[in-house]
Amino acid sequence: MAVVAKVWIDEDCITCDACQDICPEVFEVTDETSQILAAVRVDGAFDRNTGGSPLVGTLGAELGDIILEAAEACPVEVIKFELVSEGGDEAPAAEAAVEAVVEPVAAAAAPAAGASEALTAVMGGDRSLNILFGSQTGNAAGLAEKTAKMAANYGLEANVVDMDGFDPARLATMKRVMIITSTWGEGEMPDNADAMWNAINANGPGLAGTHFSVCAIGDSSYDEFCKAGHDWNGKLAALGGQEAFPIKECDVDFEPPWQEWVAEALPRLACVDDSGTLQVELLEEMMAYGAGDDDDIVEGDFAPGIIEREALNITLEVFRYCPEAAQSGWDTLSCAVPGHATVQDLLLTMQRDVDGSLAFRRGSHAGTPTTGVRVNGRVVLADAVMVGDLTAEGGRVRIEPLPGHPVVRDLIVDTSRFENHRSRAEPWMRTDPREGQTLPSGAAMGAVDSAAATALHQAGDVLSFQLIQAMSDTLAHDPHYEGPGVHFQQWLRILDPRTGEKQRQSLLTSLQEKDGVWSEADHASLMRYGEDGRLAARSLNEARSALLNQTRYAGKSGRLVKWYGRSVKWTGNVNETTLYRQVLGPLGLVSNVFSGVSARMALAFTRNGSPPLRGLQGLLFPPAGVGRIPKMFNSKVDDYHEVVSLFNEIDQRF
Repeated sequence: MAVVAKVWIDEDCITCDACQDICPEVFEVTDETSQILAAVRVDGAFDRNTGGSPLVGTLGAELGDIILEAAEACPVEVIKFELVSEGGDEAPAAEAAVEAVVEPVAAAAAPAAGASEALTAVMGGDRSLNILFGSQTGNAAGLAEKTAKMAANYGLEANVVDMDGFDPARLATMKRVMIITSTWGEGEMPDNADAMWNAINANGPGLAGTHFSVCAIGDSSYDEFCKAGHDWNGKLAALGGQEAFPIKECDVDFEPPWQEWVAEALPRLACVDDSGTLQVELLEEMMAYGAGDDDDIVEGDFAPGIIEREALNITLEVFRYCPEAAQSGWDTLSCAVPGHATVQDLLLTMQRDVDGSLAFRRGSHAGTPTTGVRVNGRVVLADAVMVGDLTAEGGRVRIEPLPGHPVVRDLIVDTSRFENHRSRAEPWMRTDPREGQTLPSGAAMGAVDSAAATALHQAGDVLSFQLIQAMSDTLAHDPHYEGPGVHFQQWLRILDPRTGEKQRQSLLTSLQEKDGVWSEADHASLMRYGEDGRLAARSLNEARSALLNQTRYAGKSGRLVKWYGRSVKWTGNVNETTLYRQVLGPLGLVSNVFSGVSARMALAFTRNGSPPLRGLQGLLFPPAGVGRIPKMFNSKVDDYHEVVSLFNEIDQRF
């Protein structure tokens, strides 16, 4: 059970009432922002609690889980909190979607037998290490995660901290700090570090008790090489921080210098004792302790399996795009790779050995949702799919950015449209109170039985909703279409029995609207991408069926389905004139006669997105740039009985 020490509200609250709905004992939403109630705070004030006043009495324990649920439901992620450890000491602040504690990171281990008393003393007490990253394309974030895992070897408990939204005043409470940052543009801070940089320049705290080291990533072809890292190094020193190890500059091939920096900086910071003093005389012993025994092999029933496949000779084709020159092209090379190597392994090797400027998003080799790319026409996660699953000996591996998204550089796409649509769709949980299913505070717990939980898991068991979004054929051509990844999440929330009735109706209304689930003409585009796509397509077709029944087949989509079903069931024929009249009305039918639509349909030709002239050209010189469809003027339906069965399955009124 989580025990919350403090909770506060950052700027940019949109007053959505989500936090107050979930935990009214702590939050109250005013006209301008959410605020923390006076009755739950030691200082007795009523504001956003940016001063960090603790919660009174045992409220942090009683309402801890509910506060965390409210923070998770916040659509703009401005609810921040600090947890208390089981022993009662304050642990490093945990922030919703801002400061992520790397899991699993091994807790501080006791020194091995034979360690000196001095080393044993250093290894006691607070062993926290805060790794702050400033990242534009994900490289610095990836290095921060790797550094955190290595820190456990020195008995350090690492927290990986995104600079975006982080309060620099909290640096004064940290004994050990590592900063990994890239430089953007002409010596500028990455986007996620800019606000923190401005804040620390405006009102920087004293850092006399802080030891730090900086790793700077840059490109030596620019004049301001690694400037952001040098700016941080100078600022921390100016505020009184003590440099445990000098700044390390990394060029586009950043892995080798980063490894050198980690090997030196981590043991030095590990020698900082509980009082904040660097015990330099223990450095050699600490380095030996951190090195451990590389010959140890994990064995037994629960040892991880080793996957090895034979090497494959392949042709690798990687899409490249340079935004400065507004030019795109392909890099092609022949290489031999292990069949068990992932697509990310290919890209990392190419970046290291061939072209250090290659840009892509990295993952943790466990199926990270943000690593999506298109490979040989399949939408996959680069850090999860193996080369041997994509091609055979002598085959081709063609890597492109995710479809339906603007390309930022090379394989990196802009997913902000997906995030914006998702934020507007509001697919987070809002429950209705149910008798017997409440927390000690009286709020709804949202419990479900095991059968319902299993069904929900199976219904939404996909690797990434971003991948589902990219499977759409419509997304690239309709800037207002919300996309199947968003609609799939909405439908899963509708299916969830914990969802409140008001929210369920709101989500159904959203799916029915102009840019909702009807904007994708055919979900077969999702099904060709494998099991995840088929699962999403089935769910979205279920959503359409539910909407048809709820609206009693009103609106253009409903009337089209209704009259298509009736004409097929009653006559075995499809009469497009009937469909036009029922869906478009008399005026629409007349306008189609004059626009040439009816004529093209009668002759079985129709435009597929080409200029209007192509429609006329198709009547004279088919099939010049036009698509061909079956004639639909009172034509016989093949497998008529199967079509009838389908409509009977949807609704008995047909």
